[in-house]
Amino acid sequence: MKSLRRSHTSTSSSANSSSTSLPSSSSSSTTSTSPPSANSSSWIHLRSVLFVANPSSPSSVTSSDRRRKSPWSRRKRKRPLTPHQWRSLFTPEGKLRDGGVRFLKRVRSRGVDPSIRAEVWLFLLGFYDLNSTIEEREAVKTQKRKEYEKLQRRCKMLLKGSDNLEEEVTSEEADDQCVRFTDDYKTTKQIINQDVVSAVNTDSSDTDSCEDDEDVHLLPSDVYSDETKQPEEENNHNNSPEDSTSPPPSVDSAEIQVEVAVHEDFSTWQRIIRLDALRADSDWATYSPSSTTITETKARALASSVALKDYDHLETCRLHHAARLVSILEAYALYDPEIGYCQGMSDLLSPILAVISEDHEAFWCFVGFMKKARHNFRLDEAGIQRQLRIISKIIKSKDSQLYKHLENLQAEDCSFVYRMVLVMFRRELSFEQTLCLWEVMWADQAAIRAGVGKSPWSRIRQHAPPTDDLLLYAIAALVLRRKLIIQRYSSMDEIVEECNSMAGQLDVWKLLDDAHHLVVTLHDKIETLSSQSLGV
Repeated sequence: MKSLRRSHTSTSSSANSSSTSLPSSSSSSTTSTSPPSANSSSWIHLRSVLFVANPSSPSSVTSSDRRRKSPWSRRKRKRPLTPHQWRSLFTPEGKLRDGGVRFLKRVRSRGVDPSIRAEVWLFLLGFYDLNSTIEEREAVKTQKRKEYEKLQRRCKMLLKGSDNLEEEVTSEEADDQCVRFTDDYKTTKQIINQDVVSAVNTDSSDTDSCEDDEDVHLLPSDVYSDETKQPEEENNHNNSPEDSTSPPPSVDSAEIQVEVAVHEDFSTWQRIIRLDALRADSDWATYSPSSTTITETKARALASSVALKDYDHLETCRLHHAARLVSILEAYALYDPEIGYCQGMSDLLSPILAVISEDHEAFWCFVGFMKKARHNFRLDEAGIQRQLRIISKIIKSKDSQLYKHLENLQAEDCSFVYRMVLVMFRRELSFEQTLCLWEVMWADQAAIRAGVGKSPWSRIRQHAPPTDDLLLYAIAALVLRRKLIIQRYSSMDEIVEECNSMAGQLDVWKLLDDAHHLVVTLHDKIETLSSQSLGV
C-alpha cells in the first residue's frame, strides 16, 4: 500500500535536475508497484517524464462555430474584479448580496484584482461562508486560528518524539473535535474495542465513492499494516500449545501500533516536505506582499522553529516561504493522514502562501482547495484516473477522428496530460495566469457548494453551467487545439513532447474560451456518461 501511495514520480534524480519537473516519490519503499491501469508500464514511464518548454505549435481549431462568444473571449472579456466593485457587493451588515451569486459570476468571468485577492480567496475557498456577516466572520477567524494552533502544537510534539502522545490526545478530546487526527485516533480506538479481528480483516482500500466525500475523516492508509499480518502468523502457529493459549492483543498494544504507524508516516512526510520546500521555484516571490519586508532574522527564526536545515543558499524571502511551506504542509499531513503529503502538493500551496500572509488563513484555504484536489494524491489514483477518463470522453465526443488516432497509439487514456491534471496547470501557465485559472475554477466550485448550481447560468443557453470539472474541459480543449500536430505523431513519447512544448506558451483566457464551447455543448452528455460508468 505504501509503495503505491508515493508513486506519482518515480525517478528522483531526474526530478531534481529541473525546476519544471515533479519531484521524486515520497515513499521510502524500494518496491516498485504499478498503478492500477490497463497500461501500467506507460503510466510508470509517463510519471517520470520531465517537461521542457519548446515553442508552441500553431492552432488547428477555431471558434468560428460558436453562436455566441464566451465571457472569456477577447471581445467579451472584462477587467478583473476591482476593490470598488468588491466593496459594492456587500450589504451594510457585511453580507454578500444575493447569496454571492453576482460575486461568483464576476469572478468567474474576469478573475480578481491582485490587491484584493487575499480577501476574496477566503470566500472562494470556503474559509468564510458566502452568507456570513462581519461578526460571524470574526468568530470563524478566531476559531480557525485556534484549531490551526492546535495542529501546530501536535506537529511540534511529533517532531520532538513525545512519549506522552496518548495522554496528550486524551486531554484534548473534549475540545479538539476539529483536529482530524484526534478524530481518527478515537475512531481507531472504537474499531479496536468492537472487534480487533474484524478491523484487521477489513479491506481499507479506497473506492470511487470517496470522490464525493467533502469531509475528511480518514485514517492513515497503513494503520493496520502490522496488524494485517496477525491472521497468517496465528495460522502458522496453531499447533503450538503456548500460542493457542496466548491472550489476544490488548487494546493498548493495538493503539501503540496505530501511533507508531503515524510516527513513521509523519517522519517520512517530514523529510520529503523539507526537500520540496527548499527547492520550490521562486515564481511566487514577486506576488507575495510580505516577501520584501521579511528580515533575515525573522526568516531564520521561523526556519529553525520548523527544523529546516541546509538553507544557506536561499535568499531571505525564499527561506521564509520555505519555512511556511513546511509548517502548513506538516499541519495538513496530520489533518488528512490518509493523504499525508505527496509531492506536487507544494505546487498547489505556494500560490496561496504568496497571496495570503496569515498562516492560519492560508492553511484553511489550502484545506478548502484540497477538498477537490486531494483526490489527485490518493493511493489508488482513482481520482486522477477518473479525471483522465473524463478528458478522454470529451475528446471522443468532440472529435472521433482524433480519438481514433489516440487509440492506435494506445494513448486514448490521455495519460499524457497527467501532470496538467495533477498540479492543475501550475507548470504550464505563468504564475499570474495560474491564479486567474484557479479563481475561475474556484468560483465554479463555490457556486456548486452554495447550491446556486446551474440556475443563474442555464437561463441563458450560451452560458456554460458551473462545473467541478472546468479544468478537464480546458485540458481537452488544449489537446483538440493541437489536433493536426498530434495526428502526425506515431508514438506516445511524441505526444508527451508536444504536451511539454506547451509550458510557458499558453494564454489562460484563450484556454478558457475554448473550454467554454465544450462545456456548453458536452457538459450534460459527459455528466451522463460519467454517471453511467459509475453505475449511478
